[in-house]
Amino acid sequence: MGDTFTQLYVHIIFSVKNREPLIKTSFRDNLFAYMAGIIKNKNQKPLAINGMADHVHIFVGIKPDKSISELVREIKSNSSKFINENELSPVKFNWQEGFGAFTYSHAQISSVINYIANQQEHHKKKIFTEEYKEFLNEFNVEYNEKYLF
Repeated sequence: MGDTFTQLYVHIIFSVKNREPLIKTSFRDNLFAYMAGIIKNKNQKPLAINGMADHVHIFVGIKPDKSISELVREIKSNSSKFINENELSPVKFNWQEGFGAFTYSHAQISSVINYIANQQEHHKKKIFTEEYKEFLNEFNVEYNEKYLF
């Protein structure tokens, strides 16, 4: 085979340490733009980024030469540094350990982007912990409740 051709779409979800509501609307858009820049600088394709005060959803087109764990580590470390250096949080900002990552097909791109774009509306009806457990259950991911949050 002469070359590698892929189409991999991953929905990544992670939260602020202890699910503290530290992502304020005053800097949320700048944070998400910064995260998109991190993803682009790693030669990956950000498709959607949004979230709430306590968590973030990122939808990315990822190439097979980049591990999801490595990309998430780079997004988390650089974005927390961005928040702390710019003093955007009243306390030291950290992301919670771990993350969720769920794959989708090309046919599902627009529905995932729409879901992420409408986080504020979505969370008027459902809290983050319920949402996250639904993802785990929908994708048949085994988990121990003790280690979730």
